[in-house]
Amino acid sequence: MSINGVNSTGFDFSTLSGIKTGQAFSTQALGGDFLSFLKERLADFKSQAMDVLLNGTSGTGGSDISSLFGKGNNTSGTFDALLANAGLSAGGRNTALFDPESAYSMMTDINRKDVLYKAEFAEMTDMKEYVAAMQQEAGKLGTIDDSSSADDIRSRLQAFADAYNGWIDRFDEVLANGGLLAGTHAATVSQWELEKSIESIFNGAGSGVRGMGALGLEIDPVTNMASIDTTRLDAVLAGNMNGAVNAIQEFSGNFAKSAELLNSEGNFIPNRMNNLARVIDYIDTNKASLQMEFGLGDTARPSGEVARALAAYQAMRGTSV
Repeated sequence: MSINGVNSTGFDFSTLSGIKTGQAFSTQALGGDFLSFLKERLADFKSQAMDVLLNGTSGTGGSDISSLFGKGNNTSGTFDALLANAGLSAGGRNTALFDPESAYSMMTDINRKDVLYKAEFAEMTDMKEYVAAMQQEAGKLGTIDDSSSADDIRSRLQAFADAYNGWIDRFDEVLANGGLLAGTHAATVSQWELEKSIESIFNGAGSGVRGMGALGLEIDPVTNMASIDTTRLDAVLAGNMNGAVNAIQEFSGNFAKSAELLNSEGNFIPNRMNNLARVIDYIDTNKASLQMEFGLGDTARPSGEVARALAAYQAMRGTSV
C-alpha cells in the first residue's frame, strides 16, 4: 500500500470527500453509516501502513519494503504498481496489502451494510405506503357531521382503528429494539408522531371534548394497538354530539396533516429513502473496485426479517435473490 493511501489503485477514494457518480452523497441523514465507516477504516489502514513504513518489520528501525507485499527483493516498482498487478488470492484476499485480513474484514462489513441498506429501503417503501393509507382513512373521518348517525360514527372510527392496527401489525416488531428499523430515526419518528396525534387532548377542546380519548379511541401502552370504548363514545354522542363531531373533524385534519408531512418531499420518510438510494447506488457502482482493493469479503447471509425485506427490495428492482 502506498504512503498516498489506497487512492491510486482501482477505486478512486478521493471521491469520499465529495461527489461520486454525479450525485452528492449525504452522510448527515445516515448518521455514522457507510461513508463515515469507510473513511474511518481507510484512516486505520493508512495509519497502520505508515507505522510499518516508519518502524520497519524486523525491529531494526529500517523498513524492508518488499516484505510488506511478499515480493522478495523486487522493490524497483512503486507500491501502487505492485498493487495494480496483484489480483486476489483463491480465498478472495488481496495479498499485496500489508494486512489482507483486516481489509477482507472491512469488505465483509461493506457486504453486510449493502444488504441492510437495501432491506431498510424496502421497509421504508412499505412504510410510506402505509402512512399514505392511514392519511386517507383519517380523511374519511372528516366527512362526519351533525347529521351522521351514532352507528355511522362508530363504524368509521372502527375502520380507522383497524387501519391503525394494520400499521402496528406490520411495523411494531421491526421498530422495536433489535428490529430492522429500530435505529432509523425517520421510522421511529413516524410511529411516535402518529401515536401522539391520536392521543392529543386538544382535538375538540374548544367544544368540551378532551381529544379522541374522551370518545373512547385509545392506544394500549403495551401492545400499541388502538381500541374504541363504545360505551364512552355513545355517552359523549348522546350528551354532546356537536362537541364529538368537532373533535372528530379536528382529529381528522390533524392526523391527515401529520401523515402527509411525514411523506412529503424533503421530510422524514422521503429524505431517508433518498439517502438510502444514494448509498445503495454508491456501493453498487463501486463494489467491484472496492473488492479489487480490499478483497471479496464474506458474502452476506441475511435471515429473518432482513432476508424478507431484501427479497422485497430485489422484487421491486426486478433482480434475483
